[in-house]
Amino acid sequence: MTVRMLQLLVGLVLFGAGCALMVQAGIGLDPWTVFAEGLSRQTGIGIGWVTNGVGFLVLLLWIPLRQRPGVGTILNILLVGTSMQGTIAIVPAVTGLEGLSGPVEFLIQLAVFLLGVVVVAVASGLYIGARFGPGPRDGLMTGLNERFGWPIWAARLGVELTVLVAGWLLGGTVGLGTVLFAVLIGPLVHRALPLFDHRVRTERLAARAAAREAQTTR
Repeated sequence: MTVRMLQLLVGLVLFGAGCALMVQAGIGLDPWTVFAEGLSRQTGIGIGWVTNGVGFLVLLLWIPLRQRPGVGTILNILLVGTSMQGTIAIVPAVTGLEGLSGPVEFLIQLAVFLLGVVVVAVASGLYIGARFGPGPRDGLMTGLNERFGWPIWAARLGVELTVLVAGWLLGGTVGLGTVLFAVLIGPLVHRALPLFDHRVRTERLAARAAAREAQTTR
């Protein structure tokens, strides 16, 4: 339990840090962060604090969908945006840095963005693999699936397209990074999750123990 909880906390903090790196790269964001950035620009509230608030509002949508939050769900709302806000305060935006312009600036933006995507993927493997409950946004997708029978892909596409357009209209950054995130995040999380999945790790340890026991009894 201690290891799983530590894994959850590290994963959530890293997730927020990865999102912050993508924000500071300035070449586009994932749909939910586009939405949070748009709200941030309209309200003047820091994007991390907006992310926490959006997570709480999404959690309220779980009530009619009859979903139950776990410890991981609550901590997700509290930690991801807070980590984003802290990382943004430390890591400067890539655009507008003195001495950078043209292709060099773009390559650094791209490198920072891709680093953010990798961090988000590893963080996703950590917090999902800890199995303390889904994040509020993921729970919304599964809730729509269970309540109305929508396929997961359709629920995700519909919700994320909605928040992407809303965020863009509010002034959020949509660009190359948005496309790169959509293409890369699935395969990267697919690779990361088996490395950190608590259930998979437990099953592997049990299989090894059984194999050793079998060899001993021969």
